[in-house]
Amino acid sequence: MNDFTKIITQAKEIEAKIKDSQEKIKNIEATGVSGNNSVKITINGDSEIVNIEISDEAHKEDKNILIDLIIAAFNNAKSQLKSKTTEEISKATGGLGIPGFKWPL
Repeated sequence: MNDFTKIITQAKEIEAKIKDSQEKIKNIEATGVSGNNSVKITINGDSEIVNIEISDEAHKEDKNILIDLIIAAFNNAKSQLKSKTTEEISKATGGLGIPGFKWPL
């Protein structure tokens, strides 16, 4: 019975750490770039865009090229955010790699 109590206690500790990490993740920001830094998009931990910078050169591009640059910058930011999120969750779980746990990105 002692082992079971220990497991429950550890699970509760991990749960508290994950909740804390989720709050920290909301404050994480990641900036993605594309087109040789002609488009920069910053997103927060909820994958919401908080800033977009488009260079004067990018404004002169064809509409479809500009759309592609924006999409590429957003995808780059999202990839960086995923890495930062995974790192934060790993800290919370002590690198346990909880099976089936996937941060919703």
